Amino acid sequence: MLLLHVNASILSEQSVSRQLTAAIVQRFTDTDPSLQVTAYDLVAQPVGHLSNAEFLAFQGLEPEAPDARQAVAGNAGILNDFLAADVVVIGAPMYNFSLPSQLRTWLDRLAVPGRTFRYTESGVEGLAAGKRVIIASTRGGLYGEGTPMAMLDHQETYLRGFFGFLGITDITFVRAEGLAFGPDARAAAISAAVADVQQLAA
Repeated sequence: MLLLHVNASILSEQSVSRQLTAAIVQRFTDTDPSLQVTAYDLVAQPVGHLSNAEFLAFQGLEPEAPDARQAVAGNAGILNDFLAADVVVIGAPMYNFSLPSQLRTWLDRLAVPGRTFRYTESGVEGLAAGKRVIIASTRGGLYGEGTPMAMLDHQETYLRGFFGFLGITDITFVRAEGLAFGPDARAAAISAAVADVQQLAA
């Protein structure tokens, strides 16, 4: 089995999402020592914003400039790693009600017509079905369904919609929220999320 491990937090060792993705990956490797893991740290090695040439390459127009061709080849590697993975583990902290820009740039490399989705006469069809996506979601406030701030959740709702667009329905969120509500609330949220990790079927 192949697992893709993606981190996007800028907080290094202070990052709760990194702590949780590490625990999730450990949960899987403890269950299956033969598991192959491919890791992306989108802060240490950012993929950058899409250029015009890269976007047009998704439409089938190959660039001529050597640097653009190199970028397109890199994007193909990112997409192939995603398509090859059976399980995708993503650290997705909420920044200003949405996702880190580092994570968005990686997601932009996954939405490729003809590879992960296509439009048909009856609408869009996702082509990446069959994967399992586990997202370590961290946020300072409370944004769950039924909370006063739920309307500002453009993080989990975006990720669920994005991967659903690609045909992926097996999406699990391991959530630690209320992290900014003081040390006790932070510790309780992390403890609860780590307990949730141990309940994951690996």
